[in-house]
Amino acid sequence: MIRVMLVDDQTLVRQGVSGLLDLADDIEVAYMAADGREAIDKLPVVKPDVMLLDLRMPEMSGIEVLEALSAAGTLPPTIILTTFDDDELVLAGLRAGAKGYLLKDVSLEELVGAIRTVNEGGSLVRPAVTDRVLKGLERLHPEFSSLDRPDPLTDRETEILRLMAGGYSNKEIANSLNVAEGTVKNHVSNILSKLGVRDRTRAVLKALELGII
Repeated sequence: MIRVMLVDDQTLVRQGVSGLLDLADDIEVAYMAADGREAIDKLPVVKPDVMLLDLRMPEMSGIEVLEALSAAGTLPPTIILTTFDDDELVLAGLRAGAKGYLLKDVSLEELVGAIRTVNEGGSLVRPAVTDRVLKGLERLHPEFSSLDRPDPLTDRETEILRLMAGGYSNKEIANSLNVAEGTVKNHVSNILSKLGVRDRTRAVLKALELGII
């Protein structure tokens, strides 16, 4: 069972998302927090496998939650809950450690799939909103610490990077390419090293920014 913590200051959103997740056999909402401060206080007790996090909240914003938990080394796999006008905040959230983002009008199938993906170590930088992400990236361009073009990726590494951008886990990529999961893990490690980033989400963002994918 995948235990989820839902963090959103809007009661209807919490109730709606929780109601959707009740329909999934392998997911349970372990706790619903109304703001970021409550989420941080309850996280050590709840110990969720995945956190769904709103960005715009009173008391403590989603970005502040991500930064605090990342600094403490206690951030669980986290999916940002967002709307179309939150591009800059989404990018800041991804850089602060979130594994991806979902729109608040997400379908049950997408929501459950996303939770399963990040629980298995995947990320959710979805091609459907790539254009908006890139526009936001241009605005946040000065914040990138390393903008030099990295060592060239092999054709197979580029192929795997595209699948990573689609949110696929190592296991799903391995099945798709008919190779061992360990082989995919090695390729992912090489990709992160060549791009000079520390996780899959940043690898996809860096590749998008550089036009590699």
